[in-house]
Amino acid sequence: MSRTETITPPTRTAPKPRADVRTFWRVLLAVIAPLPMLAKGIYYLISPVPGDADFATASRAFADDPGLAETLRMLDVVFCVLLIPAVYAVVWAARRGAPRLTTVGGLLSLTGCLAGFGLMGGITTPPYLTGVKGIDANAMRALEVVTENDPVYQVASLLFIAGIVLGLGLLGAALWRSRVAPAWFGIALLLGGATHPFIPGSVGQGIGLLVAAVGFAGAGLALLRTRNDDFDLPPA
Repeated sequence: MSRTETITPPTRTAPKPRADVRTFWRVLLAVIAPLPMLAKGIYYLISPVPGDADFATASRAFADDPGLAETLRMLDVVFCVLLIPAVYAVVWAARRGAPRLTTVGGLLSLTGCLAGFGLMGGITTPPYLTGVKGIDANAMRALEVVTENDPVYQVASLLFIAGIVLGLGLLGAALWRSRVAPAWFGIALLLGGATHPFIPGSVGQGIGLLVAAVGFAGAGLALLRTRNDDFDLPPA
């Protein structure tokens, strides 16, 4: 006599859902947004020399107060490392409300930042090396002259200025027009970025950058208010 065996099909385990990290990225960008301009604004406010000081003046000032020189250098670290994600935060906050302005402003700003940070020599400047590290002044002065006369440096400098003045100005207008934050945040970014090179004196320039930091904070506020589903698509 034959027996009929019942074959039980294998149980299928439901796939484990993918981690949803949208909140992490949204909050991270919101926190980062005001930090680089805040750091650079403080840099200008406490700097012992104006931004266009010559080599001898800057190196003497750094030699007189190495601690302050190192503080300025660390503020520059914050500025250089975080400005690109901060610009991205503004782009992401304003992109849906003002897509064209945001695209042009973001493209100019990011191009200027990448050119400036990648091609202009970094934060360890010849005056710092002479004043704080004791490197030969004549050699460092010659290095500064050669660097500043190099065509790549000059083009990068122009792109960086265009990114700050035109790019951030357009992003401020985009933030204002997008209405994702109160209008005065966008106006602050527009004024703080576009006027920075034209404000006389370190104190005035520092205040201008702090105003820009307020504008960046508006983008951060908008991101904090944004739902995850509006921030990005969920995990696939």
